[in-house]
Amino acid sequence: MTNVRNVEQEARVYRRRTALLALPAAVLLALIPGTASAYPNPGHVTGSVITHDPSMIRTSSGQYLLYATGGGVSGKTSSDRIGFTATADAFPSRPGWWSRYSPVPEAWAPDISHHGGSYLMYYSVSSFGSNTSAIGLAVSATGAPGSWTDRGIVYTSGSSSDYNAIDPNLFVDDDGRWWLSFGSWWTGIKMIRIDPSTGKQLASDTGRRSLASRPTGTKAVEAPFVVKRNGYYYLFASYDTCCAGTASTYKVKVGRATKVTGPYTDRNGVRMTENGGTPVLESHGSVVGPGGQSVMKDVDGDLIVYHYYDAQDNGTPKLGVNLLDWRSGWPVAY
Repeated sequence: MTNVRNVEQEARVYRRRTALLALPAAVLLALIPGTASAYPNPGHVTGSVITHDPSMIRTSSGQYLLYATGGGVSGKTSSDRIGFTATADAFPSRPGWWSRYSPVPEAWAPDISHHGGSYLMYYSVSSFGSNTSAIGLAVSATGAPGSWTDRGIVYTSGSSSDYNAIDPNLFVDDDGRWWLSFGSWWTGIKMIRIDPSTGKQLASDTGRRSLASRPTGTKAVEAPFVVKRNGYYYLFASYDTCCAGTASTYKVKVGRATKVTGPYTDRNGVRMTENGGTPVLESHGSVVGPGGQSVMKDVDGDLIVYHYYDAQDNGTPKLGVNLLDWRSGWPVAY
């Protein structure tokens, strides 16, 4: 029966996807959600779906590797992007330096990617509400749990900093330059240059750029993720409050720029450094507080991978996966 249900589910997804992709771009632009009821539900996933801040990659063999907040960076695998199985943590033994930034031996918000024949994982160590934080780097030949070698600290923040060194995301531009975006609350999202030979900050460029912030009202913007599509750089970020179950107000917004360092503006031309951002996913129905997102290219298109709180399951944090359509010039989840 499980296989039958999966086939039926995939058939419904295919029909919906085909119908959407048949629409002209002008009509698709009008479908960018203006109300919560317009947002799609997460795609069908089963098994080990409790997660926070997921980052996923597809290996050359077709296996999906997912890492997320918790423990020594908690792991999951999937063969079909539907059924997920919990695995061992990335780090069976926690690196000793973690204790300088958190009394709890766990790491947050990993970012997994593959470059130059190696898997890279940037991750953050901190304690909730503090900006005494650090971003670390680990490498692996296979990406498998337990195979990671820690390379230590990449970037830090402290109580006197106006930023928070968590939620890293690596982006490699068309010229082969490496960039790391990061940030949470305080003065928002930052970006630094990375030396590809070390994975650490480039010694010849120690500048820290600002990509997104909320200068008035709440400071709640975090979890950056940068991609390039159709000649533009797009910055995804999570806005408002995470980690409060069904009281969470998390949402995903996006802006775009012609340079990787910005300025990023939303669909109305408002800069992301001035509270701007075009909605991609917000709370709707039993899906509360979607965020902690990453974006990955798969065989059938781009995916937005995120967590949300299930109002029908006491606010349990669960894995959300949707496809993205870009034809309007802005990412539309479906």
